[in-house]
Amino acid sequence: MTEETPGFDEQPDVPSDATSDAASKPDAAKGAGSADAAGPAASAGDAPDAGLDEKAQHDVALTAQLDQVRTALNERTADLQRLQAEYQNYRRRVERDRVTVKEIAAANLLSELLPVLDDVGRAREHGELVGGFKSVAESLETVVAKMGLQQFGKEGEPFDPLIHEALMHSYAPDVTETTCVSILQPGYRIGERTIRPARVAVAEPQPGATPGSGQAGKGDDASDEENGGPEEG
Repeated sequence: MTEETPGFDEQPDVPSDATSDAASKPDAAKGAGSADAAGPAASAGDAPDAGLDEKAQHDVALTAQLDQVRTALNERTADLQRLQAEYQNYRRRVERDRVTVKEIAAANLLSELLPVLDDVGRAREHGELVGGFKSVAESLETVVAKMGLQQFGKEGEPFDPLIHEALMHSYAPDVTETTCVSILQPGYRIGERTIRPARVAVAEPQPGATPGSGQAGKGDDASDEENGGPEEG
């Protein structure tokens, strides 16, 4: 029988590779720990740069939105100004048309009353405007005057073909230009609108006459009278 020596236990055989792996594990653990320690530090270093980039992008986006809002505001302001100008032009055009229509309506009505006014004027010249007829005529003249009717045409004023209608023509030595010497029918107008031109008789200077020749002749006659007449030869 073989005797076992007490105090000595048999150990299992351990491969040499296992021993080397066990030796290298602490180094790997140390490396992993250092890598984990370096990772957060690197991430902490990159965080400020990422925040700045996000802020810059946010500022760029806000600037673009602000530019769009300003452009839209300028466009709306231009549209409003254009609409306001068009409205003002429309109001002026409507007011001008309203005044024109009013003048045309009044002119059409008063044109029908001109023969009556002519009869009133002739009756006044002949002294026939008396009694109740006078009151009616004066009331009629007051009403047409309130409606804007104005009478024009006076003797001695220069002839104007725009407002005068010459029915008679003659020559006169005492005029220096074509002159209204007689008003046959007065003219009427409303504002700047002529309803009827004044019908007049006109006189022109005599052909070949120079201004002041008639006065010079009268002066010579007066001097001859003062000296007792022309001397006889």
